[in-house]
Amino acid sequence: MGMRIGILSDTHGLLRPEVMSTLAGCDAILHGGDINRQDILDELEKLAPVYAVRGNNDKDWAEGMPVFLDFELGGLRVYMTHKKKDLPTDLNAYDLAVYGHSHKYEEIRQGKTLLLNPGSCGPRRFNQAITLAILEAEAGEIRVTRVDVPQPGRAVPAPDAGDLKAQIEVVMKESRKGREPGEIARVHGWDAALVEQIARLYVTHPGVTADGIMRKMGI
Repeated sequence: MGMRIGILSDTHGLLRPEVMSTLAGCDAILHGGDINRQDILDELEKLAPVYAVRGNNDKDWAEGMPVFLDFELGGLRVYMTHKKKDLPTDLNAYDLAVYGHSHKYEEIRQGKTLLLNPGSCGPRRFNQAITLAILEAEAGEIRVTRVDVPQPGRAVPAPDAGDLKAQIEVVMKESRKGREPGEIARVHGWDAALVEQIARLYVTHPGVTADGIMRKMGI
């Protein structure tokens, strides 16, 4: 009998209703890290058993969570870690390798091994797609379906790098004063999702500079 496996990553504290409905009926759920809160895992556990690894943004609450997982599921040998660079050099023993971190969906065939980054289904970065994956396994064969979560309204265009750096510096300064991202966005007339992302990166990466935040945003 086949097995249906939901694969997601980088929820960053946000579990969308569309994601929950997509995962309903799965036999297992794999989470590639940057979960940010225990209750995200608790909600997913209501749907199916969860296999999760710790991401770089999963702090004290996730202290006991593994950074790497190596297990068998549905007739497949699976390896999981948050960052692609931390995958083993030799993946020949595995049918599936799951990772996240980049927020960009990716499927790579490497011999018999499928390397899969389900992308991010948490807070949106600019106009990047919000994605997860459904894997169906039967008799050692796997089929993967990319699932895109539709977003209402127009996509937020990537800003000019010079303007963005100035904006980041203002968000950093206002955050140090204890102001919330929503308030900063409202006062300056900026996109709330963008300000939220900048503030989150500033808080979760102590000592980061404006240039460092730009690099993490892929600008």
